[in-house]
Amino acid sequence: MTEHSDPIHGDPRFPWEPPLAGTELEHLLGMLERLRWTFRWKAAGLDSKGLNTTLGPSALTLGGLLKHLAGVETLNFTWEAFHTDPGEPWRSADWSNGSAWVFTSAASDAPEQLYALYDEAVAANRRRIAAAIEGKGIDQLTEASDDAGNHASLRRFVCDLIEEYGRHTGHADLLRENVDGLVGEDPPTGWRP
Repeated sequence: MTEHSDPIHGDPRFPWEPPLAGTELEHLLGMLERLRWTFRWKAAGLDSKGLNTTLGPSALTLGGLLKHLAGVETLNFTWEAFHTDPGEPWRSADWSNGSAWVFTSAASDAPEQLYALYDEAVAANRRRIAAAIEGKGIDQLTEASDDAGNHASLRRFVCDLIEEYGRHTGHADLLRENVDGLVGEDPPTGWRP
């Protein structure tokens, strides 16, 4: 840490670092941010060929993951949690094959479209989560419920998002190393998308 760093929020050169000694909520959101930053770094700066590179028998690509996680960020905290309109391209997407279109359609999207879709989805969801927490807290119940009528909390949605990023950041590690050999746990000091 530098002499100008905040002991809870850390060094501004490393915005992906969770707090050293924050509250439970600060740590929860800090872990989400770390995964978001790491995933975005692993997917950064690639052309269409790099974003569409697969590994082994899997059809998974970094471009597909960018679009998928943009959808998760948006859909889970609009349609799913609060029954609100997610906007386009989600509203008019072809859901007839589940979420398969997210991965297959990403191959036709230009890199700048995929990066913009992802970055905008994350920025909007940061605002949605912050406003929801400010309004009714992390333990508020959402509109999502099981068959017995038990409602999921906002905390559950945030934890699910962390789990989703954990899985896909691991995929991104392998895919990116296969594209150009990039390895590492954290972005370089001062990195920004």
